[in-house]
Amino acid sequence: MSPIDGVPVSLKDLTEVAGMPARQGSLTVPDTPCERDAPPARMLREAGAVILGKTNTSEFGWKGVTDNRVFGATANPWDTRLTAGGSSGGAAVAAALNMGVLHQGGDSGGSIRIPAAFSGVFGFKPTYGWTPQWPPAKEPTLSHIGPLTRTVGDAVSMLNVIGRYDYRDPYAMRGQPDDWGEEISRGLRGLRIAYSPTLGYARVDKQVAARVREAADKLAALGAEVVEVTPEFEISPLDTFRKLWYTASLVMWEELDEKARQQLDPGMITDARRAQEWGAGDLFRALRARARLTEQLEHFNQKYHLLMTPSVAIEPFELNHNVPPGSDMQGWEEWAPFSYPFNLSQQPAASVPCGFTDTGLPVGFQLAGGKHDDVRVLRACHAFMQAHPARFPTVPDPYQSV
Repeated sequence: MSPIDGVPVSLKDLTEVAGMPARQGSLTVPDTPCERDAPPARMLREAGAVILGKTNTSEFGWKGVTDNRVFGATANPWDTRLTAGGSSGGAAVAAALNMGVLHQGGDSGGSIRIPAAFSGVFGFKPTYGWTPQWPPAKEPTLSHIGPLTRTVGDAVSMLNVIGRYDYRDPYAMRGQPDDWGEEISRGLRGLRIAYSPTLGYARVDKQVAARVREAADKLAALGAEVVEVTPEFEISPLDTFRKLWYTASLVMWEELDEKARQQLDPGMITDARRAQEWGAGDLFRALRARARLTEQLEHFNQKYHLLMTPSVAIEPFELNHNVPPGSDMQGWEEWAPFSYPFNLSQQPAASVPCGFTDTGLPVGFQLAGGKHDDVRVLRACHAFMQAHPARFPTVPDPYQSV
């Protein structure tokens, strides 16, 4: 039927699949089968893919780790005492453990790239609107649908199916490449990559910083021109993101009755109540700041083809925590400072595995491009992973005699 006919796939539990529940990690959502396929499910099914089931998420995908009151926590495949990241943590772990080939995730602030980095797999957030989703996400203008896979080639195979226009998504756009991998074998020569270790404001773990700097050197050795830079932002991307993200949580909280509110993740409730302090003017100013940030990043991409950063600022930390225990952090956005700017700008961005810390935990670097420059991002990621293949956890053979 297609190049992925018979290929096993999974879908994130925020995505509706006919005949399967979509609990969204929430006790407020009934355990009843969906009656319809969301666009990714429909497209994969029509292409002949075999849908194995759903993967775990944080409640409504609200945070950068994967745990909820319905299914519990998704552990890191390299150390099960630690988090796999989120909110598409189940999809990332499925890819790392080879539980199927193609895994669909969603990314509103890093939810594909964070677990890809923590689990040691490839994750790609396409240009906004090129991979349709419906029903809309909690904050629909931030959310991107994309693949988590072991290779860039596998991600391309998935994008060639789900990266097509669907009229049901009110934000869907046309103009996708006929073949998302059309430049995948071109290599890195001629590409000018800006490497920013901190984006000018992030605190980065020394082990993560070292692996990403080594990856920058490897990209240069493969033929790219890599220039270290420090982009300057007029206003904090964190404050802008929180205004939009927390307000979306507030709207969801307000629409629930008191009994349902008591069933929500306490952290999500905290975010919602913070948004109660803001007015319409605060939200409008955040939208204006978002436009300025997008303009700055798009302008930046006129000088450089791609922007390279760490994917996440820290190593994976203890399971069932939203921030590293003992840290001074208040929210997950503080340890994931590199991902949400590119949701605000709606640009394509990927997390590429680039080695391990001294304790054996995966590290990823991020490559972001200008809007609709997805093919170039995939090309650069593929060149790196071909030269430096990812390594995956060893899974015991259940059929091997003891």
